[in-house]
Amino acid sequence: MTMPFGYVSPEQVMKDRADYARKGIARGRSVVVIAYDGGILFVAENLSRALHKISEIYDRIAFAAVGKYNEFENLRMAGVRYADLRGYSYDRQDVTGRGLANVFAQTLGTIFTVESKPYEVEIVIAEVGETSEGDQIYRLTYDGSVADEHGFVAMGGSAEQISQGLEERYRDGMTMQEALSTAVELLGRDPVSGDQRSLTAAQLEVAVLERDRPRRKFRRLGPAALAELLGDASEPTDASTGGKSGGAPANRRDSAPPTALAGGSHEPAGPDPDERTEPTPDA
Repeated sequence: MTMPFGYVSPEQVMKDRADYARKGIARGRSVVVIAYDGGILFVAENLSRALHKISEIYDRIAFAAVGKYNEFENLRMAGVRYADLRGYSYDRQDVTGRGLANVFAQTLGTIFTVESKPYEVEIVIAEVGETSEGDQIYRLTYDGSVADEHGFVAMGGSAEQISQGLEERYRDGMTMQEALSTAVELLGRDPVSGDQRSLTAAQLEVAVLERDRPRRKFRRLGPAALAELLGDASEPTDASTGGKSGGAPANRRDSAPPTALAGGSHEPAGPDPDERTEPTPDA
């Protein structure tokens, strides 16, 4: 039996889609999620103050992502809608990180198999528990696969090298300052040459899920708080900015076109602890 002209096997189609998505994700700057004694810490290299890679989803649940900004922002907004609807219809305790991870996995899996182009994203859903044993970290890839991570996870361009460093240096009960210093050092290490860049507070996006905060656990760390924790009051040099002449991330990766800004995330620079740090989109 002869094959029709232009036939491509399903295995080859899936392989091509996976390769396409992996290459897109690898071009994004890395994100590190690491558990510490008081909660869960999120650290990302991000020069933009408006296009966030780390966001709140619900009371004790946060979201981090790498890849194409407009794609993971669509997922984040869908997650906020799901969480708000479920919490309003039932109870706030019924909104869990596991439930959100399952919803995202179904969405990503459907897009990967049905749509002509897969989402070039990798995301983490983290939920802080009453104790460190109750913390949950879920990593979701472009094809909808879900992994239950313990202690830490790294995503993005240098994820493999950063994960190796975390395996060597991570330990239970780290303080927030220890976890932050470890994450920043590994993010600044060149994956090819091993050279160390000095990342300053202005180049980082950092947030935490704090176990001891009342109900709303998510909090962003501003440049002043970061500089104090890192002991860094210096201005970034040309070398430390990674050669980005424009000062903002490229439009292709971890960014958004100007038209996307109108519907994107707009957060105050210093959110009040009692106010939601991410506006809930209209249903």
